[in-house]
Amino acid sequence: MSSESNQRQSKYMQVQTAKQSEEYGEIEGVGKKISRIFLGTAISPFLDGKEADVLLDQMYALGINAFDSARGYGLSESVLGRWVKHRKNREEVVLLTKCGNATPTGTVHIDRDVMTNELKRSLSELGTDYVDILLLHRDDVNTSIAEYLETFNDFVREGIIKSFGVSNWTVERIQEANAYAAEQGLCPFSISSPNFGLAVQVNDPWGGNCVTISGQGNQAARDWYSRMKMPVLAYSALGRGFFSGRFEAGDYENAKSVLDAYAQKGYLYPVNMERLERCWMLAEKHKCSVAQIAMSYIFSHSMNVFAVVSTTSPERMRLNIESSKLKLGEEEVMFLESGAR
Repeated sequence: MSSESNQRQSKYMQVQTAKQSEEYGEIEGVGKKISRIFLGTAISPFLDGKEADVLLDQMYALGINAFDSARGYGLSESVLGRWVKHRKNREEVVLLTKCGNATPTGTVHIDRDVMTNELKRSLSELGTDYVDILLLHRDDVNTSIAEYLETFNDFVREGIIKSFGVSNWTVERIQEANAYAAEQGLCPFSISSPNFGLAVQVNDPWGGNCVTISGQGNQAARDWYSRMKMPVLAYSALGRGFFSGRFEAGDYENAKSVLDAYAQKGYLYPVNMERLERCWMLAEKHKCSVAQIAMSYIFSHSMNVFAVVSTTSPERMRLNIESSKLKLGEEEVMFLESGAR
């Protein structure tokens, strides 16, 4: 091979390695590469327990190897478990599930017994002897930090989870927990899953103290995540369809026909219509879709971000993967957030 050919091959390999590093990340304890986009399973056919092997095959073929589930997501764990059993790919995929859900009235009760019993059920439904990542779905402030962390660390020692973290916890509670872990020589939280995206979560969509780091009022929380480099798993990354591009800015009537009740409660407000208008403008500039701009916004921050995307369309997922590699400039991020030009 000529020197010129060697140089081309070397450059090609560098480009491919860079692309792969953008598409995959690491989370302490997991020991596997993890796709930056998790397929979310809080949708049909997962919720309903229907066969989804073909859909999961398609997502996996696109490079998605991480899957987000929870005890509260209907029959999603059993659907995932069947696919893993059929494909015999347990060591290649990353399974995340959650314990400690809010009740339909928004109340939360979590302690060692709840965590233990729900994890036991999750392992059975998933058909596995360990979960890669286990999250607390909510925070029960009546349960001590010590009980949470000691329970999680016991699970790690038993080999039934690899890594653990929280969903819908404030930065202050995470800081308290990880300080306690350091003092006691315990494994700390390795990942946090708040709401994060271009859509500002104006109201709590589901109850049970949902936590968001979106919007101008949460800059301090985003700065903390950036400094700590703690992995952020952003849920409702596209505002439950608010940035799907299926309605125009200011068109509340069409928006109501597109968005479900949770999305309307959480996101259907003037601040997000203004952000949608700016999103349309950048989409025209970059010759891409509104959804792609909203997705690229998430990955254009300095935080160590992963994102949950729930879709049954392989083509939409492919576009999401492509847009995760499009980095917006700092001025474009500021424009989307505040309208500054």
